[in-house]
Amino acid sequence: MTKAAIIILAGTEGHENLGRLANGLEAAAEFAQNDEDDLELIFDGAGTQWIPELEDEDSDYHELYQSLKDDVAVCDYCSGAFGVEDAVADAGLVTLDDHDGHPSIRSLVDDDYEVITF
Repeated sequence: MTKAAIIILAGTEGHENLGRLANGLEAAAEFAQNDEDDLELIFDGAGTQWIPELEDEDSDYHELYQSLKDDVAVCDYCSGAFGVEDAVADAGLVTLDDHDGHPSIRSLVDDDYEVITF
């Protein structure tokens, strides 16, 4: 069993960040396909900006994102800082605020997750 925490930090500006998103979602899908693996897909920092776009049915990555949605969580502080808290709430996503409003990376490491960032 593998425990993977994939964290999307890349914002929405530029092709390189779109590539990071695509690679992060594809990596998450690979872990999600194995029933024995435990996946956490976390949108943090500027990565929270992707939520409204991924919720849009016209997005190229909407279907892939939807297939992973049960494993998605979002940084509570960053969703507010980047102005997407309403989209996160409308999507019904879990927000993480274990460490001063942010996800606790230490807790993930302590729980034996491999932390992978995009």
